[in-house]
Amino acid sequence: MARPSKTCAICESGVRIIDFKDERLLTRFLTERGKILPARLSGTCARHQRQLSTAVKRSRQVALLPYIKGFGG
Repeated sequence: MARPSKTCAICESGVRIIDFKDERLLTRFLTERGKILPARLSGTCARHQRQLSTAVKRSRQVALLPYIKGFGG
C-alpha cells in the first residue's frame, strides 16, 4: 500500500540551509523525548533531512537542545 507523498515543509518555506542556532525550527522535527523524526514521518526531503540531523547534533553539542527530554527516574 503506497503512502501519499508529503511535501517538504523546509522546501516550501524557502530555507536553503538549516542553521543549528534556530531552535524553533529544529524542535518541530524532534519527538517529545528529543529524538530526531525520520523523513517518512516528518515529510522532509533527503537533502533537508541530512541537514536537519547535522544541525540537531551540532545544536546538542553546544547545549542549545537537550540530548534527552523528560527523563525522570
